[in-house]
Amino acid sequence: MKRTTLFILLFTAFSILAQDKFKTSTAIVNFEASVPFFEEVKAVNKLGTIVLEPQTSTLICTVIIKDFRFKMDLMQEHFNDNYIESHRYPKAVFKGKIEKFDLKEITETEKEYDVKGKLYLHGKSRVITVKALIKKVSDGIQIVSSFPISTTDFDIEIPFMVANKISKTVQTDLSGIMK
Repeated sequence: MKRTTLFILLFTAFSILAQDKFKTSTAIVNFEASVPFFEEVKAVNKLGTIVLEPQTSTLICTVIIKDFRFKMDLMQEHFNDNYIESHRYPKAVFKGKIEKFDLKEITETEKEYDVKGKLYLHGKSRVITVKALIKKVSDGIQIVSSFPISTTDFDIEIPFMVANKISKTVQTDLSGIMK
């Protein structure tokens, strides 16, 4: 009986470590392009998808542009129709490699990793490197990252009339727990 219990425990532990993918479809992506003294330009998307493939150290993040929510409906409309053109470019995707990643080294203490990959946004792609904090939590593996995105890198045009009210560098935050 003891052998059977031990075997089941070992099998369960190894199957968790050998899992081929961790994923979530409830990642939170925030962005802010506010400038001082003007109205806050900020949105949140709570339906982001993150997939981690430990064997290849691959990280894929996808967000549907229309799922970003603003405080004001008019801002959301301008964002989708005029700036990001979500009817033409419905999603943003980041696909990269986590440098020096080993699933066996992930513990309850967060560790910072460099993630280098391509960000596809508004019909353009750019190679970027972002920092990510990764740790084990009771529900799976947590990832948190914060990085800037330049509107000029992705040909996102800001109309002259509001150009001084919106930052050309968009601060982007990502967080999620992959199971």
